[in-house]
Amino acid sequence: MEPPNGTVSPAEPAADSDPVAPIRTAPEPDGRAERWVTLNVGGEIFTTTRLTLTNREPNSMIARMFAQEQLKPAEQDAQGAYLIDRNGHYFRPILDYLRHGRVIYDRHVSLQGILEEARYYGLDGLARQIQEIERADVSLTRLDFIRTLVTSSHTTELRFQGVHLSGINLSKLDLRNINFKYACLSHCNLSYANLSWCCLERAELRCANLEGAKLHSVMAACADLQGAKLKCCDLTRCSLENANMKGATLEGSVMEGVSLRVANLKSANMRNCTLNDADMAGANLESCDLTGCNLKGANLRGANLKGAQLEKLVTPVHMSQIDI
Repeated sequence: MEPPNGTVSPAEPAADSDPVAPIRTAPEPDGRAERWVTLNVGGEIFTTTRLTLTNREPNSMIARMFAQEQLKPAEQDAQGAYLIDRNGHYFRPILDYLRHGRVIYDRHVSLQGILEEARYYGLDGLARQIQEIERADVSLTRLDFIRTLVTSSHTTELRFQGVHLSGINLSKLDLRNINFKYACLSHCNLSYANLSWCCLERAELRCANLEGAKLHSVMAACADLQGAKLKCCDLTRCSLENANMKGATLEGSVMEGVSLRVANLKSANMRNCTLNDADMAGANLESCDLTGCNLKGANLRGANLKGAQLEKLVTPVHMSQIDI
């Protein structure tokens, strides 16, 4: 309907206008923006593609974070970069591995730091490559060790702090009083060795073989013993506070007076261990097998015993031992 003055109402199309004129819309995305992502890792900016992040190890955590079907992986900064609260210094070798499948790093970058980041992101293939490099990069041999031992007294504290010894065979040797603080001893063979009074504080002992070893009064606070074999060991009065012993095998070990305060023993095998007067306050004993253990006088206050097996205990556990 025309208004009285004969002009066309702005709310109605003119009679001669195209009734099916297209409405102007934004161009449809071609997917290019979705292919590229920007990451802000600890303040360092990285740009890559979703394919790079998801193709190499599709079951890893970082791949799941950036898979198209998943939710957004993290919050974004003002420029739209995904925020990841990790050390960007170690992320560049991670990204290079995802691009071409090899470990490439500068000399000033710690291989151990890259390994920890690989584990965080769930990159098992990268972790295996780094461990192979570590095993091939042993700077000392068993013969070197023996030469050092025979020229010194067992009461002398030999300084091997921070030394890389991954995969070395030190079985059956007298290693008393040696300082192994921060040393990398992962996958080492230390079976039946005498490590009494050694310092293993914050040492890396993942998957090490310590079967039958003597570790009397060893200082091993915060040591990483995940998956280590400690069957039938002497751990009397050993300090393992805050140690990572997840999945370790300790079956048949003597652990009288051992300190395992706030240690992680999840899924560890501790069958038939002697734990008289052991201090396990605050320890994570979830799914731990304590079948047949002697826990007389042990302190279990605040310990996580969810799913722990406590059958056939030599002495009953009193409420005073577990009350918080």
